[in-house]
Amino acid sequence: MPKTFSAEAWARNLPLYEKIQAMPFNAELAAGTLADDRFRHYIIQDAHYLEGFARALSLASAKGHTADHVVHFASAAQVAIVVERSLHADYFIKFGITPVAFKTAEPTPVCEHYVSYLLRVAALEPFEVALAALLPCFWIYREVGKHIHGAAASPNPYKAWINTYAGVEFEQAVDAVIKVVDEVANDASSRTRDAMHHTFKRATQLEWMFWHGAYDLKGWPV
Repeated sequence: MPKTFSAEAWARNLPLYEKIQAMPFNAELAAGTLADDRFRHYIIQDAHYLEGFARALSLASAKGHTADHVVHFASAAQVAIVVERSLHADYFIKFGITPVAFKTAEPTPVCEHYVSYLLRVAALEPFEVALAALLPCFWIYREVGKHIHGAAASPNPYKAWINTYAGVEFEQAVDAVIKVVDEVANDASSRTRDAMHHTFKRATQLEWMFWHGAYDLKGWPV
């Protein structure tokens, strides 16, 4: 029996995921020792990213092959904003990030690149290819969350973040996205599946770059 698209994609990109899992940002987050300025930088950029990610989900949902697809990904866009905005709001208060401070903190190059990439793929590519580009954000966050949860120090100032992505609700939501991606990939041409693998890999690379940029406090060089 041939492998599902998701199984193939994960196996092909496992070395990339392992690099993400071992990043100093995630190791220190698990230990509860991640510096405030690094997490503050990350959470601001993640809030910028979230808006673009939700817009890309909405664009992709309009291309769904069935009404269920449209409803599923339109709902996913809503949940992404509602659930994660609540998480961000708590940390914004904790780290003293005012609405004015957030508004004046521009998206970094990697954040802008990642968002622009997802929006371009969602707008211009077929439904299957768009979903493959959106999948790594869901899936990698779940796996990182579960990995960190199993090794996290207690108490941990980042417990709310860890619990969100290691939770049962998020796990089920990710499983539902993987299921749809595999369903549409089964009916896709080999050319489309190749394009799906390309966008999945590129988004996985951008996930690494996003965390790397947060740890190094990367901004615009000029």
